[in-house]
Amino acid sequence: MAFTPMILEQDDARFPQALRDCLGEQVPRALTILGDAKLLQVPAVALVCSRRCPGSIILNTYDLAQRWRAEGRAVIGGFHSPMEGEVLTILLRGRGPVIVCPARGLEGMRLKGEYPGPLEAGRLLLVLAFEANDRRATVQAAVYRNRVVSALAERVLVAYAAPESKTEALCREVLGWGKAVYTLRSEYSGALLALGAREGGT
Repeated sequence: MAFTPMILEQDDARFPQALRDCLGEQVPRALTILGDAKLLQVPAVALVCSRRCPGSIILNTYDLAQRWRAEGRAVIGGFHSPMEGEVLTILLRGRGPVIVCPARGLEGMRLKGEYPGPLEAGRLLLVLAFEANDRRATVQAAVYRNRVVSALAERVLVAYAAPESKTEALCREVLGWGKAVYTLRSEYSGALLALGAREGGT
C-alpha cells in the first residue's frame, strides 16, 4: 500500500509550536510526515540513549518498552541504535501511538516491513525534519534529529548518557528549555541527576 507524504510548512496551523519554542532560529523550515498528523498533538515521551550502554541498562529499557506497550504509551524517538530498534519493534506490536523521526530526508527511504500496518491503523507517524534529498544519516543529522525529538516530546527519558557524550549535551540543552528530563534508576545515572534530571517519569 502506498502512503502519501504531507509537507507541513511553518505557517501551517498543524506545525508544532514546540519546535519554534525550543529550537528558535534552528527550527526546521518544514516537516515531511507520513501518517496521521493528529499524532503530533498527542503528549509523548521521548526515548533517547547513547549508542553504547551497559547491559543492565539494555535489559531495563526492554522491560520499560514492554510496560509502555501494555499501557499504550505514546513514544517518540529516532529508534536508530540496535537497542532503540528493538524497543520500536516491541512498541509496534502494541496499541499505543509511535512517532519515528529518521535522521534523513524522505527521498529514497524504504519503509520497514512492520510499518504499513500501524500506519494504516493511524497509530504510527513518521516525521522528517530534513530536505527530501538529504539521504545521509550523519552524526550531525542524528544530533539535530534528537533535538527535534526532544522538542516534540512532552518529556524526555534518557535511558543512558555516556560521560561527556552528545546525549549528555542534549540533556543539558533540554533542561535549559525547562522541559522535564528523566532517567532510569541505575548506578550510571549520577551525572544526569547532577545536571538536573530526575529518576522515574516513565
